[in-house]
Amino acid sequence: MLKGILSVSGHSGLFKLVAEAKNNIVVESLDTKKRMPVYSTAKVSTLEDIAIFTENEDMPLKDVFKAISNLENGGAAISVKSTDKELKAYFQKVLPAYDKDRVYVSDIRKVLLWYNTLHEKNLLDFSEPDIKENEEEKSEDAAVN
Repeated sequence: MLKGILSVSGHSGLFKLVAEAKNNIVVESLDTKKRMPVYSTAKVSTLEDIAIFTENEDMPLKDVFKAISNLENGGAAISVKSTDKELKAYFQKVLPAYDKDRVYVSDIRKVLLWYNTLHEKNLLDFSEPDIKENEEEKSEDAAVN
């Protein structure tokens, strides 16, 4: 679901990886559809590698997005322009065990902005099975046969 979706420091919004070159990558803005090169000096994060700090263990961003989707019955999250207090209360509903000392309001805003962007572009698909589940199913099938 989040494979190939990137956040590039210094640039707002999310990007899709289009191509890889020798000393850069080419990305396309999900909002404007404009393409641009991103060089190795830029900090690039793929959304599938991002996790949110919780009191127990870090929660992958895709699981946070799924929790938001479940809370909103597949709809959009609250506006990122909501007050800090509203954002914290909302995120508490989404992820009750989030680490309040290490997850800042700016992080919550970013997560909600990303979720709403992906929701708007119909890029949220929670139906894809987990690789681990597929491996377990295969081993169960092998045990049955």
